Amino acid sequence: MIPIRDTIPSRHAPIATVSLIIINAVIFLLQSSMPFEYREVLAYLFGLVPARYTSPDWRAALELMPTPWPFVTHMFLHGSFFHLFGNMWSLWLFGDNVEDRMGSLRFLAFYLLCGLIAVLTHMFLNPDSTLPTVGASGAIAGVMGAYFTLFPRARLIMFFPVLFIPIFFEMSAFFYLGYWFLMEVIRGTATLDVVEEVGGIAFWAHVGGFVAGFILYRFFLLSSREYRPWYPDEAIDDYPYRGFWR
Repeated sequence: MIPIRDTIPSRHAPIATVSLIIINAVIFLLQSSMPFEYREVLAYLFGLVPARYTSPDWRAALELMPTPWPFVTHMFLHGSFFHLFGNMWSLWLFGDNVEDRMGSLRFLAFYLLCGLIAVLTHMFLNPDSTLPTVGASGAIAGVMGAYFTLFPRARLIMFFPVLFIPIFFEMSAFFYLGYWFLMEVIRGTATLDVVEEVGGIAFWAHVGGFVAGFILYRFFLLSSREYRPWYPDEAIDDYPYRGFWR
């Protein structure tokens, strides 16, 4: 079940969203051009490894200094093409409308803050992990948390293949994102007693990012003078898209 588009048009060009997608894609192409051993070193240097900050013996053995850069740079590295594509598709799907309500610079700051809180959540619950955490999914989960509150009644066009037959149907953003968040909590809870992340997926980073976006989005919104509602003659029913708390 894959969301392929939503029903809310953007009013402005999503400059920050598109820029983030391009930057991530270019960095991944550079990663892919490197030999495997170099990519592995890159992941440990610029991915977030919790043990690098919590285990002096482990970092001394690998000669890794606890620098602050990985808290940001991990968001721009991806482990595979499908990892990159899935993240960038979600960013494109939900990011443009959230950016519309925040403006490009505020959206970028919100995105990075959610990514930071997401990886700190992962680090807090997996302090001894020696696996590099890479990917933009924590930051994108924050964007999804903001979308969940700003556009709960938006409709998502879903794609679901049954054997070789493509099936398309609509689903509310409230239901889809709520279900996604619940599943991340369940999967994360199931891994609490596991030393390393299951399948290399940092579920609690997703949960932390989503909750951060759900709570913090209101501090980044444009004022009512900077963002007007849709008018009736624009054929958009703006009322359902004002969010829960407005």
